[in-house]
Amino acid sequence: MIINSVKTDPNKILPIRYPWARQYYKAAIANNWVPEEVSMQKDVEQWKSTRVLSDAERRLVLYNLGFFSTAESLTANNIVLAVYHHVTSPEARQYLLRQAFEEAIHTDTFIYGCDSLSLDPDEVYNMYIRIPSIAAKDAFVVELTRTVFEPGFTTTGTANIQRFLRDLVGFYVIMEGIFFYAGFAMMLALRRQNKMVGLGEQFEYIMRDESLHLAFGCDLIATIGQENPGVWTPEFKAEIDTLIQRAVVLEQAYAHEACPDGVLGLNAAQFAAYVEYVADRRLERLGLPKRYQRENPFPWMSQATDLSKEKNFFETRVTEYQAGATLAWD
Repeated sequence: MIINSVKTDPNKILPIRYPWARQYYKAAIANNWVPEEVSMQKDVEQWKSTRVLSDAERRLVLYNLGFFSTAESLTANNIVLAVYHHVTSPEARQYLLRQAFEEAIHTDTFIYGCDSLSLDPDEVYNMYIRIPSIAAKDAFVVELTRTVFEPGFTTTGTANIQRFLRDLVGFYVIMEGIFFYAGFAMMLALRRQNKMVGLGEQFEYIMRDESLHLAFGCDLIATIGQENPGVWTPEFKAEIDTLIQRAVVLEQAYAHEACPDGVLGLNAAQFAAYVEYVADRRLERLGLPKRYQRENPFPWMSQATDLSKEKNFFETRVTEYQAGATLAWD
């Protein structure tokens, strides 16, 4: 069983019962990178210049550094303190260890970015307190997953398995699969304009990691459902659908706050539409019906992110995941 097996036995990877988890681990290893591999020299020059970046573009960069710096640490805490404890499959745990390492790399990316640009760390790292839309997103996910951190929590019984699934949906589907994607689109839009290209490249690496996290999380959720029939009741499905709708509203509020007047020929309404498109993809991955029926307003994102690979990860050769030093971008 992927949950509710013995937790204290040695990590007996063989024989492998869940080969999909092993494949995620191998794909993650192939995508190894560190932020210092990416030059920030051009970014530093642009950030110091008074002619290259508009005030709106600077705001967009700061908002995304502020949100992601907090979100990555929250995600890492959830993996190490909650998910790893309750997922008992050795091969799934091996991937979780790798994911925890990647969250540390992502956190280091924002340290590297702040140091390179000589930003005030208090300004960036306290945005989760000062900026309403960032505070609301963080609070939503923390509250959604609070119960699995209770000392006596177990995954025994349908109600508790549903609570654990709520945690997995909260971090894998909502945090990493919805809350991250407006920010990804913003930073890649900057990069497409040849602005903040080093930071944009690092965000692209992060997206490729996150697409694996999301896909693994969805397969973990599906496997728990298969091994515990009866947990996906009509009431539970309706609850998850409602949570994703609330997440969309929060991410759209963030898009409007981070990009109130539009930049780069783009505007907050387009980012809000993109969030709905992404949410429909997440609902489909959970086996729930699409709600928004929104077309992708940013078709160029499909080339830069792994949205298409989330659904077809095991139907294609994994050629996009390479060691960071040799990874070639389209």
